[in-house]
Amino acid sequence: MSAFLQRIVRIEWGHCDPAGIVHAPRYFDIFGESTMLLFEHAGLPKKRQMLATMPFAGFPMVDVSARFFVPTAYGDDALVEADAPVFGNSSFTVAHRLSLDGRLCVECVEKRVWTAPDASRPGGLRAERVPDAVRALFAK
Repeated sequence: MSAFLQRIVRIEWGHCDPAGIVHAPRYFDIFGESTMLLFEHAGLPKKRQMLATMPFAGFPMVDVSARFFVPTAYGDDALVEADAPVFGNSSFTVAHRLSLDGRLCVECVEKRVWTAPDASRPGGLRAERVPDAVRALFAK
């Protein structure tokens, strides 16, 4: 399957442990940003605008798995790819890959849930069906 989104990410010092190798949880930060950019790339507004204009409260991660093959280090320019989401009812999964010079370094699958504010609980969230208009953006 070809990627829906591709971007180059420079590995920053803040991504790394004292040896200059990426600390594994930082990959989840990189992939989480790619998920948000994936929806923007498909045609949705930036998250701040989505929160202000849609019945939307975010899409928290509920499951994640990753496999690590080759380390990346400070200063590397890595290719990050994200596939189009695979939708359930209120959930969706996104497969990510990070590679360097054509070598697969990390692959990750995130499962997230589309949420809306829950008026019955202050600050609460509730799962909502991913809107059909959002699903249609990835059917192209």
